[in-house]
Amino acid sequence: MYAPERQQEILRLARDGGRVDVLSLAEEFKVTAETIRRDLKALDRAGLVRRVHGGAIPAGRLDFEPDLTERESTAAGEKDRIARAALAELPAEGSVVLDAGSTVARLAAALPLESTLTVVTHSLPTAARLADHPGIQLHLIGGRVRQRTRAAVDAWALRAYGEIRADVLFLAANGFSAEAGLTTPDLAEAAVKRAAVAAARRVVLLADSTKHGQEHFARFGDLTDVDLLITDTGLAPDDAAAIERTGTEVVRA
Repeated sequence: MYAPERQQEILRLARDGGRVDVLSLAEEFKVTAETIRRDLKALDRAGLVRRVHGGAIPAGRLDFEPDLTERESTAAGEKDRIARAALAELPAEGSVVLDAGSTVARLAAALPLESTLTVVTHSLPTAARLADHPGIQLHLIGGRVRQRTRAAVDAWALRAYGEIRADVLFLAANGFSAEAGLTTPDLAEAAVKRAAVAAARRVVLLADSTKHGQEHFARFGDLTDVDLLITDTGLAPDDAAAIERTGTEVVRA
């Protein structure tokens, strides 16, 4: 079976079953898991499926939201490279906002011990990682905590972000593109992200390339709201150039 035929069958299975996993597909088609991953990557880039931990789902499921564990294990190597590149965007001294997101949480974990920063976040996992950091003045934004993402949302969080002006926001998104802008599955989280963007002088989006072209239910901004996108080399040069034409600088780590 040629690759295009196999990919067409994988797409059919994903649409019929709602999800496919790498190991089962490798066994069914008598190929290696790495071959299946390449197939899923090709289908993802074509906008036909969305890659998730261990497999893929049909791209039409805009309400799909992976849980925290799944987010942290997806594209782990790419997220680590993005987080390391983001260290160069930290102010020498000053204030930063850390959005709720698995790549942003990796940045928090990578902050050098000698960092002296004021950090604001509405993400419980990120706050936990920084609570014992000797040089960080940590401010935890409160509100209703969404179980799926461990992020504070609603009126308390929105009011708190309305009272600050930070040097840099490190932003997360479930989907981004020049056409659809910045999107996430949940309206409450989108509102907090929008408030965080308004609370910062500079916005740095940390997003791996699998999120490019994805479009979710709740839209919270445009790429023109972003000063710098840090992503991985999976983002095609042509796509990076199209984003830069909107005025957003792109770094492919």
